Amino acid sequence: MDLMTFMPWAIFIAITAGVWAVAAAFSKEESRATERLEELRDPTLRDKKKSAQGISGVVAQATPLVAKALGNKSELEQNEIRVRLANAGFNQANAVETYLAIKVLMLAVGALIGSGYGLLAYGFTQKGLFLIAIVGGVSFYLPELILRFMASSRKQKIFLSLPDALDLLVVCVEAGLGLDAGLRRIAEELSDTHTELCNEFALCNMQIQMGRVRREVLHDLGIRTGVDDVKALAAILIQAERFGSSIAQALRVQSDAMRVKRRQIAEEKAQKTAVQMLFPMVLFIFPGIFVVLVGPAAIKMMGTL
Repeated sequence: MDLMTFMPWAIFIAITAGVWAVAAAFSKEESRATERLEELRDPTLRDKKKSAQGISGVVAQATPLVAKALGNKSELEQNEIRVRLANAGFNQANAVETYLAIKVLMLAVGALIGSGYGLLAYGFTQKGLFLIAIVGGVSFYLPELILRFMASSRKQKIFLSLPDALDLLVVCVEAGLGLDAGLRRIAEELSDTHTELCNEFALCNMQIQMGRVRREVLHDLGIRTGVDDVKALAAILIQAERFGSSIAQALRVQSDAMRVKRRQIAEEKAQKTAVQMLFPMVLFIFPGIFVVLVGPAAIKMMGTL
């Protein structure tokens, strides 16, 4: 066996040893004592290391990089996106980055699907490129449409459940409970029927217990829900706390006003029902009636003629 036979193996061993040496130089592992000291300094470090493992950890690390494809958003733009996500029920700290990453991924998936169909159907022509742009653009704005639909549905649910929650809050306040205890009671009693509003009240109660100022918590509640009546309720509670007026009376007035508003909305929908039923009647009911009434006469006329 000559030297040329061992040359590939020698090159392979040398390259492997070099790569291993470079990897060992750049990934200096800390000793167990150092890791224990870091965990004592930061108790959440162990949970962070566990969360960084597996597919979820890879996704969490890749999300900011994918979101940067849309460019660096200013603080005002991030706050606007964060408010819209909060209106839809997404209050996580990384919600903005996740939302932007989803838009980028949807753009890539749409462009891939459009390119696959467009190139197969039209080839590398203007129609094929136009189809790629159309499918990619629709896929890019699809998360925006879904977010708006979710926010609108959540606002409607919160608006319809607010009068019942206010009635229970009035009963709790008049029975001697404070505002914080009343919010906690509502979150416990109405969690099965009014989940969205109870989650918001539970979050407010937790923030107050953590030491935040109550007026700031109530102000954030109005912005986070996006419902005008909740904003008005937050303003009333802030004024009642500032001027020392009766919270129960303010809540009762607000509950009556919201109940009247909900009744007016129901009456408005009832008045629109007659006009909305006109088109289905013309399209589906009148043709059947016309056939039943005019059909026998038409058959007799055709028989006589």
